[in-house]
Amino acid sequence: MEPKNILIAGGGGIGQATGLILQATDHIDCRIIIGDRYESAAQAAANFVNEGSESNNTKGLVMPETGMSPSLEAALQKSDIILDCLPGSQAPRLAQYAKDYNCHYANLTEYVKETEQVTNIAEGAQTGFIVQTGLAPGYINVIGNHLFQKFTATHKVDKVDNLDMKVGALSKNARHPYFYAYTWSPIGVATEYVKDAIVVENYETKYIPSLSYTEGLLLDGIRYEDDFTSGGAADLPSALAGKVKNLNYKTLRYPGHYDWAKKIIKETPAGADKVEHLHNTMMSNIPAVEDDVVIVFASVKGKDHNGVLRAMEQSLHIYPSTVGNKTLRAIQTTTAAPLCESARLLLSGKYTGVVLQSQLDTSSFLNGPFVKDVYGSIS
Repeated sequence: MEPKNILIAGGGGIGQATGLILQATDHIDCRIIIGDRYESAAQAAANFVNEGSESNNTKGLVMPETGMSPSLEAALQKSDIILDCLPGSQAPRLAQYAKDYNCHYANLTEYVKETEQVTNIAEGAQTGFIVQTGLAPGYINVIGNHLFQKFTATHKVDKVDNLDMKVGALSKNARHPYFYAYTWSPIGVATEYVKDAIVVENYETKYIPSLSYTEGLLLDGIRYEDDFTSGGAADLPSALAGKVKNLNYKTLRYPGHYDWAKKIIKETPAGADKVEHLHNTMMSNIPAVEDDVVIVFASVKGKDHNGVLRAMEQSLHIYPSTVGNKTLRAIQTTTAAPLCESARLLLSGKYTGVVLQSQLDTSSFLNGPFVKDVYGSIS
């Protein structure tokens, strides 16, 4: 069987991790092209993957920021799948390429409007489009849906009271006054803090302001704070409508961070963009770090068929790990592994058109080889 041709759009940390995971394992036999708008970044990403996997099956490609180029068109004509690791604003463009050139497509973005656009583009496609398939949205939604299905089957009910999903991508240490350090996209953090979040309250789906309800909690004995942020609930509010009384996604942070972030947002000058102001302020004050931890927590609570209140929970702490001969940060592996798993599923030919997180077979996805390597197996 011929190797699959995979185009990874974006040569940053997640694009590099995706390429390395694909090449350093034998789950998919593939050739990879990593595209980036800067030639130096594209080549550096390709070199990282080749060095880490001790192969020479990854090439770099300059991708224009807008429009098409002869080299990009040639790559698209050969590609079996596009793995989109670019900012969410680029998702509709890449999805249109996938449809035009008959490629499968998977992305990571939490952007809601762009996800709706991709869904529309994928309508009638002969290839599959898995959207929002990273960490959050992505893995957290699949594990949340899995717990819902397990709870209702075990306790012989069809409705639950609460489905809570929480994820934190954190540094191991955090300083006053911001109590945070960057482990992933700064613009992604600023965007999810400002755009509205989707929640279900008393069976009603609502848009509410992000960072509007900070709470403290203990996970594995460690104190965190959580608050609503945009995009992390994926399509579960609509998929589980009428079945879950209260459903939400919240981002975990160290105590004190949200007070600082809300103060910066409140101080946005009149007429200025809140996302841009927060992004610029965070970039000027908060450092990026390599030593990180990702916390994942999902919980379903409700009464069983005898009226006894019960809960099912899943809690994970994931740290940097070695892939090939490189060390990847926790945020890299936890984001890239679901994307690679989606590629495996799409290349099997089982999916056409858009595939939302609620439509994935939870057991197959959670115990797929790429996901299991990072998150462990799920019963």
